[in-house]
Amino acid sequence: MQKARIKLMSTDIKKIEQVCNELKAISEKFGVVMRGPIPLPTKKLKVVTMKTPCGDGTGHGNATWDKWEMRIHKRIIDIAADERTLRQVMRVPIPDDVTIEISLKD
Repeated sequence: MQKARIKLMSTDIKKIEQVCNELKAISEKFGVVMRGPIPLPTKKLKVVTMKTPCGDGTGHGNATWDKWEMRIHKRIIDIAADERTLRQVMRVPIPDDVTIEISLKD
């Protein structure tokens, strides 16, 4: 029996949990062994920009800054899958901002 490793990445944690729940339902329906979802560390991308283009800020010598942060959530799911189960996994609707990678192992 093959193993499928599914990696999910998204900035929206609700959508990634929704996909995980659908995969969990498929594994319970077909009675296959599933490990996960295993949460990986959240990647935080931070960008700091000045609010004013002139570089003065408020005019009192202290510049004002905008801080932006984007979080990328990741999950890994291992499914011991046969062909029928994998076909159902491929039919799961994936939202636009969720990235999915499926790799097969023997």
